[in-house]
Amino acid sequence: EVQLVESGGGLVQAGGSLRLSCALSGFTFRNYVIGWFRKAPGREREGLVSISSRTGSTYYASSSVKGRFTISSDSAKNTVYLQMNSLKPEETAVYYCAVDSLGSHEFDYWGQGTQVTVSS
Repeated sequence: EVQLVESGGGLVQAGGSLRLSCALSGFTFRNYVIGWFRKAPGREREGLVSISSRTGSTYYASSSVKGRFTISSDSAKNTVYLQMNSLKPEETAVYYCAVDSLGSHEFDYWGQGTQVTVSS
Protein backbone atom coordinates (compact mmCIF):
# COMPACT_ATOMS: atom_id res chain seq x y z
CA GLU A 1 0.00 0.00 0.00
CA VAL A 2 1.35 3.38 -1.01
CA GLN A 3 1.55 5.79 1.89
CA LEU A 4 2.72 9.36 2.22
CA VAL A 5 3.01 10.79 5.72
CA GLU A 6 3.77 14.46 6.26
CA SER A 7 5.26 15.86 9.44
CA GLY A 8 7.04 18.95 10.66
CA GLY A 9 4.20 21.41 10.66
CA GLY A 10 3.51 23.70 13.57
CA LEU A 11 3.33 27.28 14.74
CA VAL A 12 6.01 29.72 13.65
CA GLN A 13 6.37 33.47 13.74
CA ALA A 14 6.40 35.50 10.57
CA GLY A 15 9.87 35.45 9.08
CA GLY A 16 10.63 32.09 10.62
CA SER A 17 11.41 28.73 9.07
CA LEU A 18 10.05 25.21 9.10
CA ARG A 19 11.10 22.00 7.43
CA LEU A 20 8.36 19.62 6.41
CA SER A 21 8.98 15.95 5.76
CA CYS A 22 7.10 13.51 3.57
CA ALA A 23 7.86 9.88 4.35
CA LEU A 24 7.11 7.51 1.50
CA SER A 25 6.35 3.81 1.75
CA GLY A 26 4.92 1.05 -0.37
CA PHE A 27 6.40 2.48 -3.53
CA THR A 28 7.00 0.24 -6.50
CA PHE A 29 7.19 3.05 -9.04
CA ARG A 30 10.43 3.51 -10.88
CA ASN A 31 10.01 7.06 -12.00
CA TYR A 32 7.71 9.51 -10.32
CA VAL A 33 7.30 13.11 -9.34
CA ILE A 34 6.67 14.28 -5.79
CA GLY A 35 5.09 17.63 -5.18
CA TRP A 36 4.20 19.86 -2.28
CA PHE A 37 0.88 21.66 -2.15
CA ARG A 38 -1.02 23.77 0.33
CA LYS A 39 -4.64 24.52 1.05
CA ALA A 40 -5.67 27.56 3.05
CA PRO A 41 -9.23 28.11 4.29
CA GLY A 42 -11.34 29.77 1.64
CA ARG A 43 -8.70 29.32 -1.02
CA GLU A 44 -8.07 26.78 -3.73
CA ARG A 45 -5.33 24.24 -3.35
CA GLU A 46 -2.05 25.64 -4.58
CA GLY A 47 0.83 23.71 -6.10
CA LEU A 48 4.20 24.82 -4.77
CA VAL A 49 7.16 22.82 -5.99
CA SER A 50 7.95 19.31 -7.22
CA ILE A 51 10.93 17.06 -7.75
CA SER A 52 11.58 14.22 -10.18
CA SER A 53 12.76 10.93 -8.70
CA ARG A 54 14.61 10.09 -11.90
CA THR A 55 16.50 13.31 -12.59
CA GLY A 56 16.29 15.25 -9.35
CA SER A 57 15.14 18.28 -11.26
CA THR A 58 12.78 20.63 -9.51
CA TYR A 59 9.89 22.68 -10.78
CA TYR A 60 8.36 25.64 -9.02
CA ALA A 61 4.65 25.91 -9.73
CA SER A 62 4.38 28.95 -7.49
CA SER A 63 6.56 31.98 -8.13
CA SER A 64 5.69 33.30 -4.68
CA VAL A 65 7.76 30.64 -2.94
CA LYS A 66 10.70 30.49 -5.30
CA GLY A 67 13.81 31.64 -3.48
CA ARG A 68 12.27 30.88 -0.08
CA PHE A 69 11.12 27.25 -0.31
CA THR A 70 13.41 24.39 -1.27
CA ILE A 71 12.45 20.81 -2.08
CA SER A 72 14.92 17.99 -1.56
CA SER A 73 14.92 14.24 -1.26
CA ASP A 74 16.82 11.57 0.63
CA SER A 75 16.41 8.30 -1.22
CA ALA A 76 18.04 6.30 1.59
CA LYS A 77 15.33 7.49 3.95
CA ASN A 78 12.55 7.52 1.34
CA THR A 79 11.76 11.02 2.44
CA VAL A 80 11.16 14.29 0.64
CA TYR A 81 11.59 17.59 2.43
CA LEU A 82 10.27 21.10 2.03
CA GLN A 83 12.44 23.75 3.64
CA MET A 84 10.40 26.90 4.11
CA ASN A 85 12.08 30.17 4.99
CA SER A 86 10.81 33.71 5.54
CA LEU A 87 7.30 32.47 6.17
CA LYS A 88 4.40 34.90 5.96
CA PRO A 89 1.08 34.87 7.86
CA GLU A 90 -0.83 34.40 4.61
CA GLU A 91 1.00 31.12 4.13
CA THR A 92 -0.92 29.56 6.98
CA ALA A 93 -2.40 26.42 5.47
CA VAL A 94 -2.45 22.65 5.47
CA TYR A 95 0.55 21.44 3.51
CA TYR A 96 0.37 18.21 1.55
CA CYS A 97 2.78 16.05 -0.38
CA ALA A 98 1.59 14.04 -3.34
CA VAL A 99 2.93 11.72 -6.01
CA ASP A 100 2.43 11.61 -9.74
CA SER A 101 3.16 7.93 -10.23
CA LEU A 102 2.34 7.71 -13.93
CA GLY A 103 4.05 10.75 -15.32
CA SER A 104 0.65 12.08 -16.30
CA HIS A 105 0.96 15.40 -14.47
CA GLU A 106 -1.87 14.22 -12.26
CA PHE A 107 -1.02 13.56 -8.62
CA ASP A 108 -2.69 10.30 -7.71
CA TYR A 109 -1.45 9.64 -4.19
CA TRP A 110 -1.75 12.14 -1.34
CA GLY A 111 -0.70 12.43 2.26
CA GLN A 112 -3.02 13.52 5.04
CA GLY A 113 -1.44 16.95 5.36
CA THR A 114 0.30 18.87 8.11
CA GLN A 115 -0.86 22.20 9.51
CA VAL A 116 1.44 25.19 9.27
CA THR A 117 0.41 28.32 11.15
CA VAL A 118 2.38 31.53 10.73
CA SER A 119 1.67 34.16 13.34
CA SER A 120 2.11 37.87 12.71
